Amino acid sequence: MTTASTITVRGLDELKALAGTDLGTSDWIEVTQERINGFADATGDHQWIHTDTERAAAGPFGAPIAHGYLTLSLFIPLFTALLEVEGVSTKVNYGLNKVRFPAPVRVGSRLRLAARLSEAVDVPGGLQITVDGTVEIEGGAKPAAVLQSLSRFYA
Repeated sequence: MTTASTITVRGLDELKALAGTDLGTSDWIEVTQERINGFADATGDHQWIHTDTERAAAGPFGAPIAHGYLTLSLFIPLFTALLEVEGVSTKVNYGLNKVRFPAPVRVGSRLRLAARLSEAVDVPGGLQITVDGTVEIEGGAKPAAVLQSLSRFYA
């Protein structure tokens, strides 16, 4: 896999031609306590394992951990660093086929995305892609997230 190389396509035909393509890996991003606290504020999920640094240090993970859905939300900036689609009018997240969180993300961890565009199918007015993604933890034995994302692009 290549690292931090953005693939740029123009239009739906070029995007469709990427079906079956390994998109490489993104650059690493750090998960800071500030990011975790901001996510807690945005979602109202202030569970102590995320936001109480002293209690979390003595807890089961030895440090505060990121919310699973925070980790999932990072898929978007990590993915857009791998693939840029130009010449379309609209890009939307259509959903997820599956998501798992095999390992906790401790504060200070660095994450990156390894992705493969596994499928591209025509939909009315556009194209739907399926991306198999693995959010890796630097130095981790298991990934932070494994997911299959669906996105739609319209002409």
